[in-house]
Amino acid sequence: MKLNNESLKNNTFWEKAGIVLPRFDREKMITATNAAPKWVHFGAGNIFRAFPAALMQQLLEEGLETTGIIVAEGYDGEIIDKSFTAFDNLTILVTLKSDGSTEKKVIASVASALRMDNDYTALKKIFTAPSLQMASFTITEKGYNLKGRDGSIFPDLAEDIKNGPANPKSYLGRIAGLLHERFKTGKADGALPIAMVSMDNCSHNGDILFAAMEAIAKGWVTNGVCDSGFLDYLRDRNKVSFPWSMIDKITPRPDESVREMLVSFGLQDMQGTVTSKNTYVAPYVNAEETQYLVVEDVFPNGRPALEKTGLLFTDKETVDRVEKMKVCTCLNPLHTSLAVFGCLLGYTRISEEMKDSDLVELIKGVGYNEGLPVVTDPGIIKPRDFIDQVINVRLPNPFMPDAPQRIAMDTSLKIPIRFGETLKEYKKAGKNLSELHLIPLVFAGWLRYLLGIDDQGKAFEVSPDPNYESLASQLAGIGFGAAQPGAYNSKLKPILSNSAYFGVDLYEIGLGEKVEDLFIQMLAAPGAVRITLRKVLDLSVNIN
Repeated sequence: MKLNNESLKNNTFWEKAGIVLPRFDREKMITATNAAPKWVHFGAGNIFRAFPAALMQQLLEEGLETTGIIVAEGYDGEIIDKSFTAFDNLTILVTLKSDGSTEKKVIASVASALRMDNDYTALKKIFTAPSLQMASFTITEKGYNLKGRDGSIFPDLAEDIKNGPANPKSYLGRIAGLLHERFKTGKADGALPIAMVSMDNCSHNGDILFAAMEAIAKGWVTNGVCDSGFLDYLRDRNKVSFPWSMIDKITPRPDESVREMLVSFGLQDMQGTVTSKNTYVAPYVNAEETQYLVVEDVFPNGRPALEKTGLLFTDKETVDRVEKMKVCTCLNPLHTSLAVFGCLLGYTRISEEMKDSDLVELIKGVGYNEGLPVVTDPGIIKPRDFIDQVINVRLPNPFMPDAPQRIAMDTSLKIPIRFGETLKEYKKAGKNLSELHLIPLVFAGWLRYLLGIDDQGKAFEVSPDPNYESLASQLAGIGFGAAQPGAYNSKLKPILSNSAYFGVDLYEIGLGEKVEDLFIQMLAAPGAVRITLRKVLDLSVNIN
């Protein structure tokens, strides 16, 4: 049996497989969406199919909405061809629960799936519809960048800014062009409002999206290829809003064990494939059960009743507090701790790490003992409840195929946010930072990880990181062997004093020497990482 519109008519097959079919009239939904679209989403990846698309399906099934989502992909058009069009825009969502059970359903809320390179005219038409309420985004934090690592604007975007909004070629240029199309259409009778909702996992994501759109619009106005009224339109929150949001749902790469399960039911063409841009796609997605989406409630043209699905709408300040709670205390620092020590100790699954009593004690200490005392309490979610769920339910889930190697990517960019903000709060509150033991241990573990040698002395591949080459060159020549305190000060101080890596100068707050010493201890001999970890845990327990 293939996943397509025709196969959905075979209720017996799907019921026998335990896969729940959509409980709404899909043809009617597609017709209604084409006539009066409300929601366009950019970024056709796994998180979209497992989360926003599933939320809209819930509204459709409960009769709270009649239209679905239009999804558009602007980076890798093959995603549309290979995981949407080939399966009539249907997806099988497999929710992997911590008790070992699975929940399987067909997600059918996508009314149409478009490639920005081939279907830009169709997107322009959608953006001129008065009914359109929101455009949302899961394009990754990198997707909002206007410039490359060398600081120069991307060539295709530079061309777009020069030539104007008529026929842009870059991803962000096309988004700005669609907004300009909406502005032009509504100009005579008053601009058509819309909410531009970034759902990407980055701080103040709405502001980041706005900054990109404003920069492009400024360029157009400066170059005389755009009415200055468009810039006013973008800046008016009553016409175009850019809400902040916080999203949290682990959606790993489609797992082979899930594919085998689906094939055992008799489903065909479940194998994944890799696009020419190295994106792994499949007709199914697997995800954890836990999910959070908190959004600033600023929607000038209305919005779907997503609060009925558990989505939390609130004010900007509360979104900010929720994000800080998650990113700086209750989840992300724990993830980074497991990533660093998981790689050093030879683990390839987060769930397996959670069977290691030392690593569980480590993240409990990082979270409860050193994070919660200065946590930002958002009010709508209790920090202790959140971290309890992370440690007791989410991370130990053996059916979530997440790896420390994946989480270790870009660690140099993550540490200043995930740990630096906590250090700043300690300093701000006048607390004694010398009482911190586990956060410095994680910093030392990260430096040890950068050497690319595990605790048994075996080489491993360090995960991609834009600063890796620079850091590795600074640490060159360091290897196993006993060394006196301060032996590597000349190599470590430029790193540990760099606030770009830690959010603060670690020497200024009294932690630089401690990190140096822990790093040296972890290099004494094979097995020293585990010995140092246990030693610091014992010290931390005695103090706390």
